[in-house]
Amino acid sequence: MTMGIRGSVAVTVGKGTQWALRTFTKGGTSLPGKLAAKIDPSVLAHLAKGYEVVIITGTNGKTLTTSLAFHVLQQKFPDIITNPTGANMAQGIISTFLEKRSKNSKKIAILEVDEASLVHVTKHIKPRIIVNTNVFRDQMDRFGEIYTIYDKMVEGAALAPEAVILANGDSPMFHSRELVNPSIYFGFNHEEDGETMAHYNTDGVLCPKCDSILHYKFNTYANLGKYYCPKCDFKRPELKYSVSSITHLDYNSSTFHIDGHPFKINIAGLYNIYNALAAYSIGREFGLTPEEIQAGFSAIEQKFGRQETITIGDKQVILNLIKNPVGLNQIIALLDYEKDPFSIGVVLNDRPADGTDVSWIWDGEFEKLNNFDIPYVGVSGIRREEMALRLKVAGVPEETMVYTDSVETLIDSLKDAPTEKIYVMAT
Repeated sequence: MTMGIRGSVAVTVGKGTQWALRTFTKGGTSLPGKLAAKIDPSVLAHLAKGYEVVIITGTNGKTLTTSLAFHVLQQKFPDIITNPTGANMAQGIISTFLEKRSKNSKKIAILEVDEASLVHVTKHIKPRIIVNTNVFRDQMDRFGEIYTIYDKMVEGAALAPEAVILANGDSPMFHSRELVNPSIYFGFNHEEDGETMAHYNTDGVLCPKCDSILHYKFNTYANLGKYYCPKCDFKRPELKYSVSSITHLDYNSSTFHIDGHPFKINIAGLYNIYNALAAYSIGREFGLTPEEIQAGFSAIEQKFGRQETITIGDKQVILNLIKNPVGLNQIIALLDYEKDPFSIGVVLNDRPADGTDVSWIWDGEFEKLNNFDIPYVGVSGIRREEMALRLKVAGVPEETMVYTDSVETLIDSLKDAPTEKIYVMAT
């Protein structure tokens, strides 16, 4: 495919816009791609020509999985490109290629792609691998229910039928229908088989064949685990890559084995081991050794708002992104690892990027905050009143809550919190 005059103009305008944004503003990730696509709707196909592309999509974990996979593949392919700022819609993907063209003969791109935007990307890019992390209820104003989200993912993958779907086999959704794409699976095999069921307030636990409620040999969290249907033959598929044991979890790190090989990531949470497992699986598909993959894990940097630590006065503030019930519950579960006294800040917004429907907070397990002695709870954001009501209903003592009308005033109030550590959960 040869780039014509229209494509050349699109690239020139896009690159010029990137230069102007970097030079005269704080920068921008989507506008250059948006302008380039306006001039030439097929510019992405031109820019991605010659690249082996890995796309990472799904509800939770896209940003961290993309970063882990990027650092892993860098051990063998140093001149690799990615979209590190999370600009994961089509215009952001175009901007990535405009800014970071590889000069090597082996061109690889690791791209985080929004679930609803996948179809707009695979229309132009035919990836080698599409990674499906999970499907949870998220931004219902945009996506609707979980089955609608997966419909969008299947539709996008079908436009690239030769792409291998590397899917989380612990998610029943990803084994619920026949695909045109070849599929391989990763998951957890860290426990002996037992007998359990997911929590009663869990989406996606109906058998796709007979509508019975799925049972589990073990359940990691939400609807993930070694599932099976007690009424028919539906069960978890065979895993190509699996977590074989978990040896240590704390708030700063996780150690575990994948396929019998030891690994450590300086990130907390069972859910992040899933992200590491996905990145490991990508690395193995590209021929990397376990040692090279661990080197990539060791090089990972914190992603904005994901267990990122900042200093405000004499306070240590740990930021965590929340956007749906499953993610929120996993963040609250991390607090079990904390040994020092801590306070809490919660920021709830309803801008389009946050999701304008905030009803999801009523399905989050804020009640578990009562398991901790929390002397200060800062509440802020556009929807702070609804957040405060949710916390009151959860049983959080009203006398511990401090309301602020903006994030700026919340930051000021954090300086007066009675603990040195403050965990902020924010959309």
